[in-house]
Amino acid sequence: MINRKAIDDSIEASKNQFYEELAKLIAIKSVKGKAHQDAPFGSGPREALEAIVKIIEKFGFKARIVNNAMAYAQWGEDNQDYVGVVDHLDVVPVGENWHTDPWTLTKVGDKYYGRGILDNKGPAFATLWALKLLKDLGYQPKQTIRIIFGSDEESGSNDIPLYLKAEKPPIFGWTADCKYPVVYGERGIVNYEIDTPIVDGSLAGIGDFSGDMSKDHVPDDIMIQIGDEKIHAIGVRSPSNAPEMGVNAITELAKTIINDLSVSGQMLEYFKWINEKLTNKHYGEGLGLDFSDQDSGKLIMTPTGISKTSDGIKLDLAFRYPVSFSESQVTQGLQAELPKNSTLKVTRSIPSVMHDKNSKYIKVLSEVYEEITGLDGTPVTTTGATYARSMPNIIAFGPSFPGQKGIAHKEDEWMSDQDLMLNIKIYMLALMRLGNLD
Repeated sequence: MINRKAIDDSIEASKNQFYEELAKLIAIKSVKGKAHQDAPFGSGPREALEAIVKIIEKFGFKARIVNNAMAYAQWGEDNQDYVGVVDHLDVVPVGENWHTDPWTLTKVGDKYYGRGILDNKGPAFATLWALKLLKDLGYQPKQTIRIIFGSDEESGSNDIPLYLKAEKPPIFGWTADCKYPVVYGERGIVNYEIDTPIVDGSLAGIGDFSGDMSKDHVPDDIMIQIGDEKIHAIGVRSPSNAPEMGVNAITELAKTIINDLSVSGQMLEYFKWINEKLTNKHYGEGLGLDFSDQDSGKLIMTPTGISKTSDGIKLDLAFRYPVSFSESQVTQGLQAELPKNSTLKVTRSIPSVMHDKNSKYIKVLSEVYEEITGLDGTPVTTTGATYARSMPNIIAFGPSFPGQKGIAHKEDEWMSDQDLMLNIKIYMLALMRLGNLD
């Protein structure tokens, strides 16, 4: 086995090369685009897959793109039974208000900035780098290892079924797309569309809502024209699974509108409902849905979109519910609290996932985490959604450390040099230990 000093020395000696290669990946605008031949998720994600294959081959590993959806680096000859790390190279749109160029890896102080540096190009490349350094140090795994790179995680993980059509899943592995320590369970996710008719004439004079609204983040900038008045609501953007860290522009808009003398009738009542039921009620308490359990904590809720229809208003709500509750319980509870005559439609449904937190594999990862960091490695659950929901035998492991939250899916995405190097160290030891298991 390679000793810890050799691991530390190899990481430090190769740091500059690591960032040079990572900068090439950050520069690729791998946001989902229009599908075309050999690029089911657009030209940007395809370019990222081709770029990683070139790097993999340069490092001396077997490389392959599978069904134009995922690429992998393989060390070993067994294509059936292998340990796998499943990360992704696609990213969410950059948004606005960056202080650096989002497509240029930029160091400011001890932090590196760029779209994907945390979610998920930085950690994805750190796992490949960990494998490269082990190879350079002379390690030889008993078990075949694959580092798999996806291209559609941010838009529904439609790359996973394409991969599984051609390849067997790993016998065990992780995705470096969440947090530490080991994440053995992920909450259920359900998104709803609430259509509320406005039939008393109070919709007249109301313009369309405009702003940056998406299910992956709390909206932070929304405008609407009411008569001759333009109402502009400013919030604070945060990931939709951490709404308490942001300020929702939809609920800010509601607070402004209910004090606007030109709004009356059903429109006024509708925005009073939003304000009463949703404003700062991040855990469903305004809707009687304050579910919680010991494994996963509290339900989380946030409005993610609002739009005008021909006869009313449509509102999008996102829920992350505890593992011991069901989607039907959330649906029934929400149905009972809707505005009058509203209809409810499920637009996204992802069941919770749970793994055996006492498995030998999870025990190895927990021990590695504790050895490297000195922190408590007791497995946890998450509000996030990762490849662990769609790739069999995968759990989440890193890259964010306790206390780090709300960095991804917003402007000025960052990861510190110290954390990137610490991730490489953790993944080197984890790959080495898992690669030696029978």
